[in-house]
Amino acid sequence: MNSRRKFIKKTSVIGAGMLTLPTAASEFMESVQESKLNIGLIGVGLRGTNHLSNLLLRKDVNITAICDLDPKRIAIARNMISDAGGKEPKVYGKGEYDYRNLLELKEVDAVIIATPWLWHVTMSVDAMEAGKYAGVEVSAANTLEECWDLVNTHEKTGTHLMILENVNYRRDVLAVLNMVRQQVFGELLHFRCGYQHDLREVKFNNGKQPYGGGVEFGEKATSEAKWRTAHSVKRNADVYPTHGLGPVAVMADINRGNRFISMTSHASKAVGLHNHIVKHGGKDHPNASIKFKQGDIITSTIGTANGETIIVTHDCNSPRPYSLGFRVQGANGLWEVDGNRIYVEGESEPHQWDDATEWLAKYDHPLWKKFGQYAEGAGHGGMDFFVINAFVESAKKNIAPPMDAYDAAAWSAVTPLSEVSLANNGEPQDFPDFTRGLWIKRAPYNWIKNNF
Repeated sequence: MNSRRKFIKKTSVIGAGMLTLPTAASEFMESVQESKLNIGLIGVGLRGTNHLSNLLLRKDVNITAICDLDPKRIAIARNMISDAGGKEPKVYGKGEYDYRNLLELKEVDAVIIATPWLWHVTMSVDAMEAGKYAGVEVSAANTLEECWDLVNTHEKTGTHLMILENVNYRRDVLAVLNMVRQQVFGELLHFRCGYQHDLREVKFNNGKQPYGGGVEFGEKATSEAKWRTAHSVKRNADVYPTHGLGPVAVMADINRGNRFISMTSHASKAVGLHNHIVKHGGKDHPNASIKFKQGDIITSTIGTANGETIIVTHDCNSPRPYSLGFRVQGANGLWEVDGNRIYVEGESEPHQWDDATEWLAKYDHPLWKKFGQYAEGAGHGGMDFFVINAFVESAKKNIAPPMDAYDAAAWSAVTPLSEVSLANNGEPQDFPDFTRGLWIKRAPYNWIKNNF
């Protein structure tokens, strides 16, 4: 922990994909400015306080305001700031729209939005219109109209929005991105990804403890079960696509020389959440009569302008180990996260998988090789350190973030498009071009050259 504090005091890791930075490490260290970024937090629940914890380790950040409707969460956040030696922040939470008073503060330069999904776009739009650099948690939007709202507001105001997709900074993901950029797999052909995570004990609880076999959701529940489970009741859609799709989209240069063209989706029957209620609450529990609309396993296939295919899976309501299901395949080989295996023609034994460990170490991304020690303890295996750093450094310089409003819109559009496709027996859906043709000439990500 002390090493991270010492590091942040002396320097800043630039984690934004659009930066031009000094090439020599010594030149970089000398160029760092100790400017302060004043940040307001809208939403200090479990995810919001995770961000707060990482922000409080930095010497270039002031937490000047916080907002939440839950007084208990406000108290936790205030204590965290006090314990870290920070000044007392201004507090908002008198009503659902009190966050707008936070956005009027001159002493707020940027905001991080970590609230229930249905508030993400409203708050992001308000933040950009108030001239605040905005970071929004995933997923960023729920409807196509909301996706366009993010893009249109960014273009109208000139204010930036970053989608805080932390999996893009996962160590193995960045190593594979490094391999993709160095053509290890050859010309890209196909990807698989998704969010495969048993969330039954997140979607239900008994109101007394966050997890552990409860069967309540909504007003009788606590934490995410208050709002997240309702999406499974009312929507048959891939409601959480970006953890898997974000990293794949970067590898495929989506919105930067490539784009999503069309998508078709199919869903299995819905039995997982019902079975959970019956098991833990009994078949006579009132919630056992609920008809959940969301299929337990939703599979979407996306086609791109450059001819790759992407399979995205949502599987959160059934018993299974966690996996984002990554597969990156090119004309010369492929990597699969499940089984930690890789095959490269001419390097691997014919028809035999290699253990990917040595490959991932060989192509470990420069971000992780240089700064991985400082990410220890940052949450989600260190990913949260890098995503927050990218946000802070981009906001301090008021430049485009590595994952911008166009990415937030394109990645989040999977949700409404899958919903329409499922409602129409798998009918293909056209992806909007949120860049309005600019994808053709926008420069691809270069996270090796532009992240120091």
